[in-house]
Amino acid sequence: MNDRRDFLKLLGTVAAYGTFGVSASGITATQTSTRFPSKRPPPAQRKFTSPAVEREIARVKAQIGDPELAWLFENCYPNTLDTTVHAGTLDGKPDTFIVTGDIDAMWLRDSSAQVWPYLPLAAHDDALRRLYRGLIHRHACCIAIDPYANAFMADPRARTNLPWAQHDDTDMKSGVAERKWEIDSLCWTIRLAHGYWKATEDRAPFDDDWRAAMRSVLETFRTQQRKHGPGPYHFQRAAAVPTDTLALGGYGWPGKPVGLIFSMFRPSDDACKYPLFVPGNAFAVVSLRQLAVMTRALFADQAFAHDCEALAGEVQAALEEHALMRDGRGAEFWAYEVDGYGNRLFMDDANVPSLLSLPYLGCCKRDDSRYQRTRALAWSGRNPYFFSGKAAKGIGGPHEGLRMIWPMSIMIRALTSNDIAEVRQCLHWLKTTDAGTGFVHEAFDQDDPSHYTRAWFAWANSLFGEMIVDLAAREPELLRGHTGL
Repeated sequence: MNDRRDFLKLLGTVAAYGTFGVSASGITATQTSTRFPSKRPPPAQRKFTSPAVEREIARVKAQIGDPELAWLFENCYPNTLDTTVHAGTLDGKPDTFIVTGDIDAMWLRDSSAQVWPYLPLAAHDDALRRLYRGLIHRHACCIAIDPYANAFMADPRARTNLPWAQHDDTDMKSGVAERKWEIDSLCWTIRLAHGYWKATEDRAPFDDDWRAAMRSVLETFRTQQRKHGPGPYHFQRAAAVPTDTLALGGYGWPGKPVGLIFSMFRPSDDACKYPLFVPGNAFAVVSLRQLAVMTRALFADQAFAHDCEALAGEVQAALEEHALMRDGRGAEFWAYEVDGYGNRLFMDDANVPSLLSLPYLGCCKRDDSRYQRTRALAWSGRNPYFFSGKAAKGIGGPHEGLRMIWPMSIMIRALTSNDIAEVRQCLHWLKTTDAGTGFVHEAFDQDDPSHYTRAWFAWANSLFGEMIVDLAAREPELLRGHTGL
């Protein structure tokens, strides 16, 4: 077992044929007696229960005309709470540690995204508010350990238990599970904190530790503009997969300091080809501005808020100058990565942030003309990781290889679309590619959904639930009036 991919294939097999009771044909024994049995754990075995979430499941499910789609929603929407949440206390404060599913570690990105769909319910649910307070506290603790790390251990004193990360050549610290510097990891923590504050007006989790973590975020972003050298971060791994390590002594491929923030890895945990990752920088602009708003409102800290806004403005200006490309008619669209020297890469990856997800993250409006051109190219043969097969169309990425469509890309397409026919097609693809498991997977073969990766990938399940709740609000007739999508 040499790397993360081998490890997850083994876990995926165990989960697919053990935890969820799926046979090789994709049909459970229970399905022989009832068409759509619940795949949720029994109530006594659920990791976390929220009365508000249970009410929301009943409310939304009642609006879905297609019984199979309703079944998928009921399984997927609470999957993070049912299976991945570990709540307790740490240093006398509420603590929430959330694993990804089949990997026993917490990613800053995944944990934030996994609980994002429940935010609208938190104002009226004490249990959810405690969960969010604990997660925001845990994020601050993680950032204090190492702002360059992407994943962490439940025990802040423990060494990594991830077999692929145990011999990495980097400044590995206790409590860190994996140390891949990804600009979006820190952005996701701000997005969650801002979303929780806006949803509840609760000030409790925003203490001195959180403020110190946010100062570390700003300092890390500034350092990784690399205006005064590469900074302290370096990373190398002895791996058969080139995207699992960095070139040039672990500092990554060269980039010119032009005001953008360097990111050595993408949200897929794959190494960047050019170190100025455009969706991540666009996300950072939004996050820094959100942090400035919170800082003024919660602490009246005008100086720090001004510093956040100044960096956001600098990054935004650099994106406008260095991150745009032009099509054959001279119309602008966004690159995926650039190096500041004039070299630009166009592609898109299913993991968020992506070019497709820019409106979802608040980086632009859905009808923004540059976004619409970028979106069309990302969902076409112009993107080397766009795949079209018998089962579906969608975007993948290098992480799982060619032909492998990530359902996440289909969900983001639906969440950023105003086209009813397009959304209906996305729902059909999602409903018909779960391989009979009742859950959404990391990726599946474009022609054969029974060939999939990660049977237990909670972020994808949460995102599916988020998409259905969103459609129930803005396109209720689509869900209510059409069966057999």
